[in-house]
Amino acid sequence: MELLVVNPNTTAGMTAKIGAAAAAAAAPGTRVTAVNPETGPASIEGWVDGALAVPGLLQEIARGEARGVAGHVIACFDDTGLDAARSLATAPVVGIGEAGFHVAALLAGRFSVVTTLACSIPVIESNLQRTGLAARCARVRAAEIPVLDLERPGSDAEARISAEIAAALEADRAEAIVLGCAGMADLAARLSARHGVPVVDGVAAAVTLVEGLARLGLRTAKTGGYAPPRPKPYAGVLASFAPATSGNTSMT
Repeated sequence: MELLVVNPNTTAGMTAKIGAAAAAAAAPGTRVTAVNPETGPASIEGWVDGALAVPGLLQEIARGEARGVAGHVIACFDDTGLDAARSLATAPVVGIGEAGFHVAALLAGRFSVVTTLACSIPVIESNLQRTGLAARCARVRAAEIPVLDLERPGSDAEARISAEIAAALEADRAEAIVLGCAGMADLAARLSARHGVPVVDGVAAAVTLVEGLARLGLRTAKTGGYAPPRPKPYAGVLASFAPATSGNTSMT
């Protein structure tokens, strides 16, 4: 099967890192295609960046649907555009934020999230409420690292993330940690070994979950909120995927 992993920002280096983490988590026989939009923000840090990233994200989802991929992963921890992507797609769509929350809740009674900047905390807290797992999350913490610092050689990003994990284990009584950015995907194993607790990378979690959905033959519901958009003219970047959604209600 082929899985499409979409990094909603436009930073190619981060897309390559995400693609490597996704391929490492995928089962034998699964081909991972990692892409990012041609237009949009270089990083997603808060509500405005997330909103501006959605049109490009949806264009990539539409291209994957047209190619017949088995599933999609949205590789931004804010789960940018997740509901819109599910409305557009029939193949299952999993966000790395929701995947990280669910996997952590299967491993521990309480978990904390360590993300990049404080402006992302309200987004993540809102998503925790949406998934019904807010009560299981002890705290969402920010290491105060700009997202693009995760790509910068010589950055102290890992040390700052590690310090926040240590604080979460002591002050929050967290039993597991969820890394709150796709750009942290390559740090999970080292940080888990260092701190002696499960450290969940949402990219790997999402790949594993979407593979399972695809193998079960399950597809996104096309009634209710995830019904495809009604046929209408679209302009600009949106025009390329509008025809593919018209009447696309098959569950087979």
